[in-house]
Amino acid sequence: MSTIAASASIHAMAVVEDGAVVGENVKIGPFCHVGPQVVLGDNVELLAHSVVSGRTKLGKGCRVFPMAVIGGDPQSVHHGGEETSLTVGDNCTFREGVTVNTGTADFGGKTIVGDNNLFLANSHIAHDCRVGNSVIMSNNVMLAGHVTIEDRVILGGGCAVHQFTRVGRQAFVGGLSAVSYDVIPYGMLNGNPGLLSGLNVVGMTRAGVDRATIHTVRRAYKAIFEGSGSIRENAAAIRDEYAECEQVVQILDFIAAESDRALSSPTRGQKG
Repeated sequence: MSTIAASASIHAMAVVEDGAVVGENVKIGPFCHVGPQVVLGDNVELLAHSVVSGRTKLGKGCRVFPMAVIGGDPQSVHHGGEETSLTVGDNCTFREGVTVNTGTADFGGKTIVGDNNLFLANSHIAHDCRVGNSVIMSNNVMLAGHVTIEDRVILGGGCAVHQFTRVGRQAFVGGLSAVSYDVIPYGMLNGNPGLLSGLNVVGMTRAGVDRATIHTVRRAYKAIFEGSGSIRENAAAIRDEYAECEQVVQILDFIAAESDRALSSPTRGQKG
C-alpha cells in the first residue's frame, strides 16, 4: 500500500504505483510515473512526463524535469535483473532527459548522489557511480559506470568520463573533454585526450581560498608534475613540506589512494 502525505498534489493523469512513499507537499505532474519502490522526500516536484522507478529514494526538494528517467535499470550486460538501488540527497535538479541508473549487484548494488547538485539536459549517471555535493554536470555529460565525482566538481558540456575514473574535489573539466584518467582535486582538464592544464583557480577563489594558499597549491602542483620522479614519487616527497596546507594534502591523499585508473597529467595521453 502506498503512503501518500495529505499535502501531496498528484495530477489525475499521473501514475503512482502501489507501494510508493510520497512525502509532504510533493507535486507530481501529468503523465508522470512513480514506481512501487520509490520514496519521494518532502517538497519533491516531478514535472510532466518524468519517471522515477526502481528502488529509488529522492531527498527533500528535488526537481525532476520532463522526459528524465531516474532509477532505471543499469545499462550493463552483467545485470541479471537483481534488485539494486539509487539514493539521491536533497535539493538536486534533474533537467530534461537526464538518466540515472541504479547499481549492479557485483559492485554493491548502489548508485549514490549527494546534495545540491545540478544535472543539465540529457546528462547521464551510470550504475554504481558516486556523485558528491554541489556538483554541476552540463548538457550531455556522460558518466560511465563506477565513476566517482567529488564535491563541487564542474563538468563541461558533452564531456565523457571513463568507467572507474575519479574526479577530485572542485576540479573543472572542459566541454567535450575525454576523461580517461583520474583528475586531481582542484585540477583543470581539457581536450581529447584530456590533459591537465593547471588548477581551477577561479573555482578556488569563488570558494574563498585566499591568494597565498592558491600560490602554495601552484607550487605543489609544479613540484608534482614537473619533478624528476613519477607523479606518485614526487607527491610523496613533498608531503612533509606542505603538511599545513589543506588543499595540497587533499591532492596528495588523492594521488596516494588506490585506483583502477592512472592519473591525468599535462602530458599523459598526448600524442608524440
